[in-house]
Amino acid sequence: MSLGSSGERAWLNAEAQWDAFDPVDYVRKNYRTVLPVDAEIMSIVRTHFSDHFRGLPGLRVRGVDVGAGANLYPTFTMLPWCDEITLLDRSTPNLHYLKQQFDRHDHGWDAFWRELCLDEAYAAMTGGPWKRFGEVAQVEQGDIFALVDRPGQWQIGTMFFVAESLSSSYEEFHEGVECFLRSLTPGAPFAAAFMEHSEGYWVGETPFPACDVSESDIRESIEGYAERLRIYRVGEPGEVRPGYTSMILACGFRRTGNS
Repeated sequence: MSLGSSGERAWLNAEAQWDAFDPVDYVRKNYRTVLPVDAEIMSIVRTHFSDHFRGLPGLRVRGVDVGAGANLYPTFTMLPWCDEITLLDRSTPNLHYLKQQFDRHDHGWDAFWRELCLDEAYAAMTGGPWKRFGEVAQVEQGDIFALVDRPGQWQIGTMFFVAESLSSSYEEFHEGVECFLRSLTPGAPFAAAFMEHSEGYWVGETPFPACDVSESDIRESIEGYAERLRIYRVGEPGEVRPGYTSMILACGFRRTGNS
């Protein structure tokens, strides 16, 4: 039996009402404007990716945003270097939202792109992100745990607020992190964001689970599969919503050994 933070039976990923997730409400509450914490995260990630690919001019890769949900800025961080980006999510409403962005995107995302354009790699994409997004992004319904069958498929990856927000199970948290990292090729750069000590969250009228993980839990889960790992504490407690202590951002590269 999988356990949660207080030793009780965990609320598992398969038991949550993912098809009741309301992406419009989620975006309205979380991404209507660029919060300082989002700007800080994007600044760190754009530098991490830009510094890596600056030494590899002309390289084009395949990327993945695992648990994309209704958040486009992780995908935006990968746009300058990708010939293909898979936006993976299991929730039917989230998939519909993502597909809508190809034809009639929410203009609020333009402000997030402008933050990324403080780096020349993004600013060089004249005309904004949408043409490139339409060319390289593909929306796919999928379960994070099924990535165990797709090892080494992508050469760059993001996973934002997913592993700790899919259930209250420590076992599933660690499994989710492992599945994400194993889906990347050795040496692939990645960025992953987490809510520390999250108490769970609501979207519209529906509650969703969270796993109460600390910074050390996050580091322990990642470091066996990563190298040159850097961990950042970003934002202020409760900046986005009540019920967490900090956001944790992990940037690194998929380990090139046997892990």
